[in-house]
Amino acid sequence: MSETSSFKWYVMRAISGKESKVKEYIEAEINNSDLGQFVSQVLIPTEKVYQIRNGKKITKERSCMPGYILIEANLIGEIPHRLRNTPNVIGFLEEKSHHPIPVRQAEVNRILGSVDDLQETGEEMITPFIVNESVKVIFGPFSGLTGVIEEIHEDKKKLKVMVSIFGRKTPLELSFTQVEKEQ
Repeated sequence: MSETSSFKWYVMRAISGKESKVKEYIEAEINNSDLGQFVSQVLIPTEKVYQIRNGKKITKERSCMPGYILIEANLIGEIPHRLRNTPNVIGFLEEKSHHPIPVRQAEVNRILGSVDDLQETGEEMITPFIVNESVKVIFGPFSGLTGVIEEIHEDKKKLKVMVSIFGRKTPLELSFTQVEKEQ
């Protein structure tokens, strides 16, 4: 096996949304051929996020860098060609001479460190609403009223919605789960 110091991190470009398929394919090639001697790790930087759908909290993973995959490899001989020809791969980030350029270790540490930080801080909320959007109250004492979002407080997971009560504009502070987009 080659020297560990000859392994460097590279960035592969993939069709956005197909990163996990590319990773699966490369890992299968590592297990089924000699590619494992030249590729040590394949990573897709992801973070956990959650959304509110139909009043329920749904957790999922989202790519931090859509369309990009980090790969630790020793790119000698035909290895770059084999990796470029993986289904859904566009190519490497490369110089004008069409040779893949390694990413500095400090940059890799920063990317991996930021991903670790995101995992440790918990989940990020994907706000399903925008300011000035019309919403309908679906839960609580003001159920059935419609209004317009004035402010979004992501840290508290609350919305400030202006509704009309008895012909007067009245601000309500509501949870994301208490409203839905008006059709």
